Amino acid sequence: MNLIEQHASFGGTQSVFRHTSKTLNCDMTFGIFVPQHAEGTRLPVIYWLSGLTCTEQNFVTKAGAQAYAAEHGVIVVAPDTSPRGDDVADDPAYDLGKGAGFYLNATQAPWAAHFRMYDYIVDELPALIEANFPVSERRSIMGHSMGGHGAITIALKNPGRYRAVSAFSPIVAPSQVPWGEKAFAAYLGPDRETWKQYDATALLASATERLPILIDQGEADNFLAEQLKPEIFTAEAARHNHPVTLNLRLGYDHSYYFIASFIGTHIAHHANALKA
Repeated sequence: MNLIEQHASFGGTQSVFRHTSKTLNCDMTFGIFVPQHAEGTRLPVIYWLSGLTCTEQNFVTKAGAQAYAAEHGVIVVAPDTSPRGDDVADDPAYDLGKGAGFYLNATQAPWAAHFRMYDYIVDELPALIEANFPVSERRSIMGHSMGGHGAITIALKNPGRYRAVSAFSPIVAPSQVPWGEKAFAAYLGPDRETWKQYDATALLASATERLPILIDQGEADNFLAEQLKPEIFTAEAARHNHPVTLNLRLGYDHSYYFIASFIGTHIAHHANALKA
């Protein structure tokens, strides 16, 4: 790993590292906040997954998470959202290619050579973090929009791996909305049956763990009606008795102003589960 930047923050350190990813066949960056702690202490870790067009910097600089992570004594890791580099396939649109990895393993050309964000988030990145930072085996996951989709699907597909999961404005039914239909068709091909393995709503039926899911959604989010549709997810969750808390926040939109307003609540939710 190479250290790109490091800053003192709320008694801890906010850093950004670059490393070579074997999973993605490119160099990747991630942000990590490590709170002040006694030497030899292993701390629980929260993984944050960002949304379309983002890098690790959006969360690191805009969410205001460091104060809450320091208060609760948790490490927060924020990776980039897709493979990067001159050799990585891309698309001119913002919702496909670089910045739009959708936290899945692509099977279609030209994406399959690099776009394996699911394996990166579930396996390679945690192994790297656990080998180089003072983290314990207690982990949780959360995210925003495309990253909220990633957080929920990854938690549902990996029972027992995470102590908590939460999301801001998640794409909960990607097979039924334009963002997901475009990305899944490109990355996974035309067979919609293959899409279900990365669709949070579809995964509820086969979930073997009833890990409670916390969702915050802005009522003034301009993507709410067309792209997010939380009501599809909550209805399916009710059918399968899967615990979901959906907080509809009046007046809030899709931006990091919304995330910063409620990130403290989410980190407290995760910290309580991680320390239980």
